[in-house]
Amino acid sequence: MLNRVAVLSDIHGVLPALEAVLAEPDVRAADRIVLTGDITAGPQPTQVLDLLVSLGDRIVWISGNADRELLEYRRGHRTSIPDPIAPWAAGQLREDHLDLLGRLPRSLSLPVRGLGKVLFCHATPRDDEEVVLVDSRLDRWREVFSGLDDDVRTVVCGHTHMPFVRLAHGRLVINPGSIGMPYGRAGAHWALLGPGVELRATPFDVEAAIAQVTQDSSYPEIAQWTDYFLRARATDADALEAFAPRDGRGDAP
Repeated sequence: MLNRVAVLSDIHGVLPALEAVLAEPDVRAADRIVLTGDITAGPQPTQVLDLLVSLGDRIVWISGNADRELLEYRRGHRTSIPDPIAPWAAGQLREDHLDLLGRLPRSLSLPVRGLGKVLFCHATPRDDEEVVLVDSRLDRWREVFSGLDDDVRTVVCGHTHMPFVRLAHGRLVINPGSIGMPYGRAGAHWALLGPGVELRATPFDVEAAIAQVTQDSSYPEIAQWTDYFLRARATDADALEAFAPRDGRGDAP
């Protein structure tokens, strides 16, 4: 039984945001650091992976759709990726990075004190691209939870980059938000589990981070990318409007 688990999601290859969270005392003291996917698709993919690998067994890895897409692109299983930065990021990865991404599970469970058996995944337990939101209807949650064991009473997911905690059919659902591509407000968003749930946001010097990433990354559109994502120019309302049509609400009677 783990006493404390830090959950870091959607790092998207932003090293200074990751470093800021890893420096948090509660992250340093956590029994495990769980990554709920989309680790690499961003401006500093190799640096982020190398830092995380250096932390050894404290890191628990889960693949996200963006990690899968980078691997598929490099292995020749797809010819394009919708995210403009992703093909560039895929090209930066070494073979050991690709091998690592290829071994990552889509989900896993850990026992956490106060929360019991916790299922960690990227988007939903059954799909790494499926969309659920804080205001998704209960029928939608029933669909995405179909097939889960009854003893899983807590589900942690990422993917939509917006933090929330809610109940759905008696299960506690947690989205820690995004480390590297936050929507709604700037900062690196994460969660601390055990015995309860705390949504955290770690502030960092955004201007210094933009300067560092811009100098470090060879992505051709890096200035525009950092301005938009590190300054969190997409509001939560923008993100909800974009994601809402994908959570099946339009199919509701």
